[in-house]
Amino acid sequence: MKELIDEQVKRYMENIKSSLPNDQRLYRVFERTYLNTLTEALVEDDQGSMFVLTGDIPAMWQRDSAAQLRPYIPLAKTDSKIRNVIVKVIKRQFFNMNLDPYANAFNEFPNNHGHQTDKTKMGPWIWERKFEIDSLCYPVQLAYLLYKNTGEKKQFNKDFVSGIRKVLVTFKQEQHHESSPYSFERECDIPTDTLANGGKGAPVAYTGMIWSGFRPSDDACTYGYLIPANMFAVVILRYICELFSSVLDYPEIVEEATKVKEEIEEGIKKYGLVEYRGRLTYAYEVDGLGNTLMMDDSNSPSLLSAPYFGYSATDDQLYQNTRRFILSVDNPYFYLGEFCSGQGSPHTPKGYVWPLALALQGLTSNSESEKLSLLYSLVTTTAGTEMIHESFDPNDPSKFTRPWFSWGNMMYCELLLDYLGQRVKC
Repeated sequence: MKELIDEQVKRYMENIKSSLPNDQRLYRVFERTYLNTLTEALVEDDQGSMFVLTGDIPAMWQRDSAAQLRPYIPLAKTDSKIRNVIVKVIKRQFFNMNLDPYANAFNEFPNNHGHQTDKTKMGPWIWERKFEIDSLCYPVQLAYLLYKNTGEKKQFNKDFVSGIRKVLVTFKQEQHHESSPYSFERECDIPTDTLANGGKGAPVAYTGMIWSGFRPSDDACTYGYLIPANMFAVVILRYICELFSSVLDYPEIVEEATKVKEEIEEGIKKYGLVEYRGRLTYAYEVDGLGNTLMMDDSNSPSLLSAPYFGYSATDDQLYQNTRRFILSVDNPYFYLGEFCSGQGSPHTPKGYVWPLALALQGLTSNSESEKLSLLYSLVTTTAGTEMIHESFDPNDPSKFTRPWFSWGNMMYCELLLDYLGQRVKC
């Protein structure tokens, strides 16, 4: 939508440019990526809402679309047109959520595109129906952050209220996954693209936490309780309590959200902490039956990103213990390379580093020099495209996955804005 690039946006861009070092590599990538989402990824529909392409896949992910819009919140404080765009995106997200709270990605129209042969309850609007807790969390957070940073309240309409009710119903159901109607199977040769046990996933015991079929990478969970996703759920349940007791008046929703939040928090404390190399550390996944997975993934919510999405402070000792593990070779998905070192993912080739993780490392650091160093790592590994990719070989950045990955683009933009002091207030 090229019409969004008006004089106000151009002035904003010029201010960013003048605030950066004389080395203009940082700005060139920012200009390319920040404007790319506005001009290429947004499509207004005939319902007055906004569909967001994830990039080179013609679908809208609930998670990605929220992350793609978050770096525009500082601009939205003064630009009503951009603020209205975010409202329209939230409107579409809650339309999607009301259609099916278990789906993670949606079509622009009810055209039956996507993974229609999956063995789950598909529909013409749904591109993919992998249940991921963050698909419910991210839209709630975007709506809250827009309000908290700009005072905007138009997003809190009847669809928002009904969507929140569905969030709570789904969370409560998946605290007891054994009785859930949800299952998912895909006929494929990739084990992480389907759920075992007849589509129900590996067995779990009750913990108070929410079961998740898939990680934010869209890979299947090894164990059903994904700790960072449950952390994110705690955060958005806090938001719900605040919004429905101040902006909206629904005391029964506040009571329900408070109860679920407390149960999840207790589950994280009881099952999500492990002793690792003499330090108390968060696990990545558990099942409540004694099994624990020690790793982290580049996609957010991750353990690394806990302060970014509002669960803990960066100087919290438990977080620092966990961060030390994540950013070391003890983490099986932390890779060393000639051009940079960082976290990868089982979702992409072994040894490939994710720019998302580099950006999140910077966004969860209190060191300005670390932020700047990571910004330069990002701009020098685009293989000359001046676009941020999904992942790349840290020994040869010309080898990368996904030439157009809008979430990665916008995470670079958010880190650069954060470095310049334009932080999104949580």
